[in-house]
Amino acid sequence: MTATKANIISQLRKEIFSLQGLQSSSAQTDIDLGLGAINYAFPGSIFPLSAVHEFIGTCAEDLAATSAFISCLVSSLIKNGSVAVWISSSATIFPPALKPLGISPDKIIFIHSKSQKEVLWIIEEALKCEGLAAVIAEVKELGFTESRRLQLAVEKSHVTGFVIRSGFSKPGINACVSRWRITAHPSVAGDDLPGIGFPAWKIELLKIRNGKPGNWNVSLINGRLQIAPTVSVRFENEHRKIG
Repeated sequence: MTATKANIISQLRKEIFSLQGLQSSSAQTDIDLGLGAINYAFPGSIFPLSAVHEFIGTCAEDLAATSAFISCLVSSLIKNGSVAVWISSSATIFPPALKPLGISPDKIIFIHSKSQKEVLWIIEEALKCEGLAAVIAEVKELGFTESRRLQLAVEKSHVTGFVIRSGFSKPGINACVSRWRITAHPSVAGDDLPGIGFPAWKIELLKIRNGKPGNWNVSLINGRLQIAPTVSVRFENEHRKIG
């Protein structure tokens, strides 16, 4: 009887996630984004794919850190040979710089447009393309109506969207599954050697549908994300082991 109840609850959770725009399938468990203990924050302990995630930043340094962190996630999504699209109103990304983050530049299609209205249209059309693994987009504002259209697009195509917002006055309300803030953190030196160390960031998950927000210090060491042994207090009592 207990096993039957557990199966019913599991099925109900999957149906609820589906109704709220979250996909929960066995295919997702085959993709490891290298987030370790951060996965505990997500519903089902799995990073929500087939969804739109929002990242906010207020300065060039934070936006650079955000782009780097997203690139680490996307590198796992395109390992099977698929490609991603990067949409922006300015050509600020230096493609060769993506290689240390695990991305071969020829796996990214870069699209630039000065018009924000056109950028939003391109994002929606790109998210409808089932052959893409991910769409990364840089915009200044994203309202509820626009974000809802993007979310409806990924629910059909199963593409994962990453929207980077800059220059906003306040976050506001939208239909994105999550909201993140990524800021630069002092770099981590390797083997106590002098010079520039490994990239490091403070990761803040400000909101996550059906999940638990938190914050972590993360470093990119030898191509792998490493989580520092200090995490948000709300997780310390629940998960003593940092994976």
